[in-house]
Amino acid sequence: MANSWWEIQILCDPALEDTIFWRLDALGCRGTSSKAKGFSSLVCAYLPQSQTHMLDLAAIALFLRQDALCIGLPIPIIQWNLIDEEDWDSSWKQHWQPQEVGDRLLIYPAWLPVPDDCDRLLLRLEPGVAFGTGDHATTQLCLEALEMRLNTSPALLDQDQSQDPPVIADIGCGSGILSVGALLLGAKKVYAVDVDPLAVKSTLENRELNNIDAERLIAKQGSVDSLVKMTDEPVDGIVCNILAEIIIDLIPQMTAIVKPTTWGILSGILLDQAKPVADTLEENNWIVATLWKRQDWCCMNVRRS
Repeated sequence: MANSWWEIQILCDPALEDTIFWRLDALGCRGTSSKAKGFSSLVCAYLPQSQTHMLDLAAIALFLRQDALCIGLPIPIIQWNLIDEEDWDSSWKQHWQPQEVGDRLLIYPAWLPVPDDCDRLLLRLEPGVAFGTGDHATTQLCLEALEMRLNTSPALLDQDQSQDPPVIADIGCGSGILSVGALLLGAKKVYAVDVDPLAVKSTLENRELNNIDAERLIAKQGSVDSLVKMTDEPVDGIVCNILAEIIIDLIPQMTAIVKPTTWGILSGILLDQAKPVADTLEENNWIVATLWKRQDWCCMNVRRS
């Protein structure tokens, strides 16, 4: 059975080729090529889909943009698509196994039989085409942060935090893994939004897969403006695992759904992007309480100042 591959195509100034090849090699590309296309170069590279995440592809696009700006060259045009897509659904599943995250969660592929005996919270997942399978560093960081946030005993809670189960907003919900995880860990309710309708569909399917009441997980297409319409009052917490550039744009908008005690868990942030995110948070009355690192990524646990 054929494996599925990401085909990355980059149209760039020829002077940027060496930098692009270096970036692609660091990403783990297997096989690259280049050919002239008018006065530009078309660089093609291939990555196994089972070992690659949408967030990694988006990150390489951001790196290449920054490289071009630093050198003073035109920003390259990058696109990617799956090849042999008809075999993708069965091929990548062979590589995805149950994943323990933190002390309490077990991310469990939907197509495997439910285990008879498990001492962890079982989060069953069918990611479909949405981001979020539990094996990416950013997803793990967010789930671990949620576990610590929702598992804190009342005696250890800050004085400005409610002891009632929190209502949470999941911005950029992807497969819904953070929404479902939050509910399994004790959240009262989650409002989930994503600009991609396929992500919303995936979130709703995983809600059903985990037997979560429809009133506890509400998912709709959109962003913060949609959350304003979906919620009756400010939320207690926000989770957001998307790219840093998007988070920076969303931070000022989040004011519309928060209260003085609202906390946040933000990831999808590369280490060298942490400062501009933190600066934007500070400008909008947030404090970075802790910053967790894993590989090249970080997760910010924030609260209102």
